[in-house]
Amino acid sequence: MNEVLEKLNRFTRREHKAEEVYLFDVILCDNDIDRDMERFSEEALAQLQKLFIGKTGIFDHDAKSSGQTARIFDTELVQDTQKKTADGRAYVCLKAHAYMVRTAANADLIAEIEGGIKKEVSVSCRAGQRICSVCGADRYESACAHVQGRTYGDKTCHFILSDITDAYEWSFVAVPAQVQAGVTKHFAGREVQEMAMEEEFAAQKALLAQVETQTRAEVLQLCGREKSGAVSKALCLAAGKMDLQELLEFKQELLAQKDGTPQVQLAGEVGCDVGEYCC
Repeated sequence: MNEVLEKLNRFTRREHKAEEVYLFDVILCDNDIDRDMERFSEEALAQLQKLFIGKTGIFDHDAKSSGQTARIFDTELVQDTQKKTADGRAYVCLKAHAYMVRTAANADLIAEIEGGIKKEVSVSCRAGQRICSVCGADRYESACAHVQGRTYGDKTCHFILSDITDAYEWSFVAVPAQVQAGVTKHFAGREVQEMAMEEEFAAQKALLAQVETQTRAEVLQLCGREKSGAVSKALCLAAGKMDLQELLEFKQELLAQKDGTPQVQLAGEVGCDVGEYCC
């Protein structure tokens, strides 16, 4: 107990005795996939372990000083050898040791913690990387076509949070994002719902770009089959300026006429070897 009080008193203006404080443990977060289809990497948990020492506990992420209820004085990483994450990894959680000074004002809160009423918590932090579990792309750096919660082959897409640069606070909440503890993420002041909409749009845009690239390549291959090098080159140049809708329509036209001579009339004669992948 003396060792615990020594760690605790690093955050007080005077040394407190055991009977003056209320101690409790709380699971801040873990490495399992949460309700937002995100998870912390094991390296991120190790970073949070250091960053959360000394951080204050509040309610519902309301950053008013009047809402301060407790403070973390120590943390530890705990591995449960009998438990696996949703994607089959060894389960690891970040446990915090917190304290409150016993007062008449917080007697009801202590009773609710003891009674299991106040239990779920959520943390607020900043992650420098958000990695797609399917392709490894950092969604802060570039978009990919994968959407959280969707299955691609044998993988269900989720995002891995890593490179934690700051931990702000932890809060008592009613419904946390993580099943075991709860994590509400705040990135550069933007709310999770806003980011989810942006990411859905970015994923759709990236997917369309992939479709356009693939369709253009198929059209260029079809153009390269022309017996006339000049016609083949001209078709390739025309295809290079088409948008996706035009490419799809042009592809259907070429496929329909691939056994004969295309009825497309293009002016100009430029050289291009038959079968060359022009563009």
